[in-house]
Amino acid sequence: MRRRNFLISGGAAVASSLARPSLAQPNIGGAGKKLIFVPQANLTSLEPHAAPPTVTRNFSLNVLETLYGVDVNFNPSPQMAEGHILEADGKRCTIRLREGLRFHHGEPVLARDCAASLKRWMVRDSLGQTLAARLDALETPDDRTLVFRLNKPFPDLLYVLGNPSTPAFILPSHIAATDPFKPLTDIVGSGPFRFAKDEYVSGSLAVLTRFDQYVPRSEAPDYTAGGRQIFLDRVEWHIIPDAATAVSGLQTGELDWVEYPLPDLLGVLRRNNNIVVRQLDPNGLYPCMRLNHLQPPTDNPGVRRAILATINQTEVMRAVMGDDTKGYHLPTYEFLPGSPSDNKAAMDRIGGNHTKTEIKAMLDAAGYRGEPLVLMHPVDQNFYNAMSQVVSAELKQVGFNVDDQSMDWGTVVQRRNNKGPLDKGGWSMFPTSYPGGDFRSPLTAFPLRGNGPAAWYGWPNDPKIEALREQWLDTADPAGRKRLAEQIQEQAYTNVPGVPLGNFLPSAAWRTNVTGQLPGMTPVFWNVRKA
Repeated sequence: MRRRNFLISGGAAVASSLARPSLAQPNIGGAGKKLIFVPQANLTSLEPHAAPPTVTRNFSLNVLETLYGVDVNFNPSPQMAEGHILEADGKRCTIRLREGLRFHHGEPVLARDCAASLKRWMVRDSLGQTLAARLDALETPDDRTLVFRLNKPFPDLLYVLGNPSTPAFILPSHIAATDPFKPLTDIVGSGPFRFAKDEYVSGSLAVLTRFDQYVPRSEAPDYTAGGRQIFLDRVEWHIIPDAATAVSGLQTGELDWVEYPLPDLLGVLRRNNNIVVRQLDPNGLYPCMRLNHLQPPTDNPGVRRAILATINQTEVMRAVMGDDTKGYHLPTYEFLPGSPSDNKAAMDRIGGNHTKTEIKAMLDAAGYRGEPLVLMHPVDQNFYNAMSQVVSAELKQVGFNVDDQSMDWGTVVQRRNNKGPLDKGGWSMFPTSYPGGDFRSPLTAFPLRGNGPAAWYGWPNDPKIEALREQWLDTADPAGRKRLAEQIQEQAYTNVPGVPLGNFLPSAAWRTNVTGQLPGMTPVFWNVRKA
């Protein structure tokens, strides 16, 4: 089953037939100092702490900072921190802030700002909750010192503070002290770029401007670690849902950088000598069909296992990436291929291994009687649109009653908060994706958590997987961790928090006069120059 036609319309592969966007903007900062970027989706939320959508995290990494950063191999190193001292058999960690840190409103960054921000993050984030369970106290003896008093050694502390997927972003204390369950509508950070709130128009434009008081580190930049040198005065995020329009604008030079061009149009871009097409993230993305554990019919584990057995990763990845077989890895299980946690436990349960008759028998055994299954289908995000088309068709073929509801991605982001029944605006499933680097281990693979109301959207309650994760965290032996990762994967394929859809590595595209992009799972604009 090949589903590419819905991604290509008429002459979309012919450059001359693409619509020309109207993107004229004043060149603030002088020639060569303004960069126009097209993100993968609309920036609908500015909230940085509550497992932010990918586009929000990408935006926040340029405006906000963390105490530690990570290099492209995920090794932590000081960022806002000057360094740390580990004492008391690993149960006391003292972090000293480096000099010169200032927020965008001009006030210095103090230890109490960091403490308030970390406490806010620990309420909402999976890794933050992991740290909170091991933390007896977080103290600020002076303006530049933070002391973490732990109840047990936590070797992953610095990585947790610097993780780039759900970062522990630092905010001014008066902002961090607000209700962590009330999303922020303005962002004041200490990063190299400032958010231009007065120019923000959701669905159209977001603007970052140079923060002149920013003092970068002296080390060479390496993903979110090292020095963040700024060579741009202004970065404009233009929201352009139509893939052909974005490609046309890149070809004419009206756009400088498109985060994820439609794979079908990459050939057009590669033939243009003024455009670079390249994969920036060596780990790619881990797409998933997230399932709701609170509302029927997906509250039924038998139904969830039938959905897992139905969805064929090969068909999904073909729909997303077409003939670019180098752009995805198959099959994909719960952990990143080649990582220490990679294993093949319960691999027979994923789609592609079952006949329709077998799946229908699974549905009969689960007691499924044709109840509607609401799929939130984002049509303005090309990859998710393709995934949803395939998943909807496959589920219908085996007897699911799929209510395929089209909407924009911003609506999905808002509606996924709804824990209510389907007839009250609730949902059964939606497509999403996570950075592939998150699935290197059970520590960071937060979509596998089973901590009920505190879990990610879908709210799976799985005490067994939580206990296995705790054992993994307390185990230092690599072989022991490998065995526990296998058990976690087997349990994930039993309870099914979501259905893995593959591992794809989308390419970015930019004009040749834009240089300095850093490898990593998110676009950052430090070190970037425009000639």
